[in-house]
Amino acid sequence: MLKKLFGFDPQKTTVKTEILAGITTFLTMAYILAVNPAVLHDAGMDKDAVFTTTILSAVLGTFIMACWAKLPFALAPGMGLNAFFAYTICQKMGLSWEFALTAVLIEGVIFILLTLTNLREAIVNSIPMTIKNAISVGIGLFISFIGLQSAGVIVDNPATLVALGDITHGSALLSFIGVILTAVLLILRVKGALLVGILITTIIGIPMEITQYNGLMSTPPSIEPIFMKFDASEILTGKMFITVLTMLFVDMFDTIGTLVGVTTKAGMLKDGKIPNGKRAFMADAIATTTGAMLGTSTVTTFVESASGVIEGGRTGLTAFSTGVCFLLSLFFAPLFLSIPAAATAPVLILVGLMMMTPIKDIDLSDYSEAVPSFVCIIFMPLAYSISDGVLLGLICYVFVNVLSRRFDKLPLSIYILCALFLIKYFI
Repeated sequence: MLKKLFGFDPQKTTVKTEILAGITTFLTMAYILAVNPAVLHDAGMDKDAVFTTTILSAVLGTFIMACWAKLPFALAPGMGLNAFFAYTICQKMGLSWEFALTAVLIEGVIFILLTLTNLREAIVNSIPMTIKNAISVGIGLFISFIGLQSAGVIVDNPATLVALGDITHGSALLSFIGVILTAVLLILRVKGALLVGILITTIIGIPMEITQYNGLMSTPPSIEPIFMKFDASEILTGKMFITVLTMLFVDMFDTIGTLVGVTTKAGMLKDGKIPNGKRAFMADAIATTTGAMLGTSTVTTFVESASGVIEGGRTGLTAFSTGVCFLLSLFFAPLFLSIPAAATAPVLILVGLMMMTPIKDIDLSDYSEAVPSFVCIIFMPLAYSISDGVLLGLICYVFVNVLSRRFDKLPLSIYILCALFLIKYFI
């Protein structure tokens, strides 16, 4: 039954491993329960309603990924895309959140059509293997950077952009303690080391007054204020076209980057292709479309899924376990939100390390491979964007190899992609 439902293979994994991996993934991305409502509230949306919708959209998308694509990836409203929704569309452009939700709906429908035509899968298959390896490494640095930021280890600085925070007390100190403890658990090969590390760090945070118990249960708020609230009056305008196009590029290559990077690290790529790739992209597209109906920004595959994969998750049972945790959080939100960012940050930092192993498969002595790979890797954390890392890495790959007259490495499809990426940046 588990094999039929989730692609579970007892020769390669165990039920315990998959469930622990799913819980670990949930805990590393549970911050979205607090952050997404806060961000979309700045767009004028009802904060309580967005909380419920965030969970419902995550549950739906993750269950589709689990049962149909049978892959260990979780979905939820994406960071970056929700900021674009609130701060660019609604605040900077002065448009309504109903307009923004309409753009998300159109984006989701377009993604469904693109997936049905196999275009998204064809794009993934066109990406050179060296860039696929680089994506995994870049995502590793990006995840670590997210963890360091969330714990206050790395803070903003007007002179240098980033700087080291105060690591002698508070969240930053707790996160360092968590890194050391979790590393020891990994060295001792403790089963579920990442999850155990989160729980122990959370407990240590109690006497440090960082872990705050918020209660056990709460009643889910109604989604009525934001459910199916669309504005069709500006569908054919230039503003809608630009908004949808931007969302398409960011979401498409965030998702492609995440799926390629995490499956590469897990050794799940088959002849350079993502297993059940079309179904994974369809799960993402359906989740975005239904998420817009429920009342949230673009739903996407979360890069934090890497934490579950590192913990041993390989099948849809991992994603299903994550989805169940999200469903429980609908009623036990105060308990889950008691886990501080400083307790999940160590896992993100160490997962970043683990995601870097494919760098050994990049031929650093061949500059036609090494330079584009480095561009892909370095721009993910520095531009704070998986999609920009993928796009700039591929653009660099094409130009470096064309000017070096290594035309045999470049199929027609990669020229087309490069042209589209250049249009994205220069028009």
